[in-house]
Amino acid sequence: MFGNLIFRQLFDAPSSTYTYLLGDRQSRQAVIIDPVFEQHLRDRALVEELGLQLVAALDTHCHADHVTGAWLMQQATGCRIGISRRYGDALQGADLRLDDGDRVAFGNSSLDVRATPGHTDGCLTFVTGDRRLAFTGDCLLIRSAGRCDFQQGNAATLFRSITGRIFSLPDDCLIFPAHDYNGRTVSSVGEEKAFNPRIGGQADERDFVGFMENLNLPHPKQIAVAVPANMRSGQPADGKVPRPAEWGPVRQSYAGLLEIDPEWVAEHRADLHILDVRQRGELDERLGHIAGAQLIPLNELKDRLAEVPQDKPVIPVCHAGMRSGQATVILRQAGFARVANLRGGMLLWQQTGLPVEHGVALRSGDSGVAAPKQT
Repeated sequence: MFGNLIFRQLFDAPSSTYTYLLGDRQSRQAVIIDPVFEQHLRDRALVEELGLQLVAALDTHCHADHVTGAWLMQQATGCRIGISRRYGDALQGADLRLDDGDRVAFGNSSLDVRATPGHTDGCLTFVTGDRRLAFTGDCLLIRSAGRCDFQQGNAATLFRSITGRIFSLPDDCLIFPAHDYNGRTVSSVGEEKAFNPRIGGQADERDFVGFMENLNLPHPKQIAVAVPANMRSGQPADGKVPRPAEWGPVRQSYAGLLEIDPEWVAEHRADLHILDVRQRGELDERLGHIAGAQLIPLNELKDRLAEVPQDKPVIPVCHAGMRSGQATVILRQAGFARVANLRGGMLLWQQTGLPVEHGVALRSGDSGVAAPKQT
């Protein structure tokens, strides 16, 4: 369906926000649309795991229900921040000011920019160059449309934006909105023309405006926080990038696991507690084991948590990082605050050329070995 395009649809449950990652298969350049601040670690991990180079973080508009993750993405990847130029100088941090007719290129792929004001004055719709996908933000939703009662919203303007700038796309163009509150993921121009109860069928501007002006919705719960933060492109007031851990360069994988690189662990070995969760017989196999590691096999860990010290960060390790990944989950659920999986396990540790020990295997629960042979 997507040809040369790498496409991922991501979801933030608290705000019911969809984030979209689009990548060019050949160049590996990519853009992300409507990132959410609290989901930054997840989204950044996906970009890295797919081997993509992010060139822009784009917002369809200045959101009122969540804080954008654009600034965090810029700090992490060096990408540009794109949003409507119609917000003017009051919006800080964006270095890609967009308006109708502009194009955002990523490799051999691109997004055409269509100005679709009405929900807010600065709403944009991003359309792929082949006009097969449209990212409509809060302008056109699935069987709905964005409210028009704040941030320079105007129902008549929104009617003209949807009918003139979105319904002019091919009927089979897929519609991907910034939100859905009922679990719906995608629609099409043809579907919304026919079945949208606010603007579809034979609805005219009077029908639409009358509908929209009588919604009587409460203001978004996060508006007082979200709008000021989004006028800074999502930069926190203190200008600091939140980190998953303060004790070391911990990263979160797309699977949600906290990981740390073996080189850093080796360099800071004296300040860490290594917990080997393999079976006893594995410790003296080809991969060996890390000097001073404690052995508690994964299948015994829940019953032996009291044996694991908490005065140092705990680094679980196994053959390739899978069992130790589950060990981090068990430890964190048990209240261990400083835990990170050894990325790649003993396989990556050895491939990196870091020292291992062979010889007498660790005794169960021990934190050392007798007469080891180091290699």
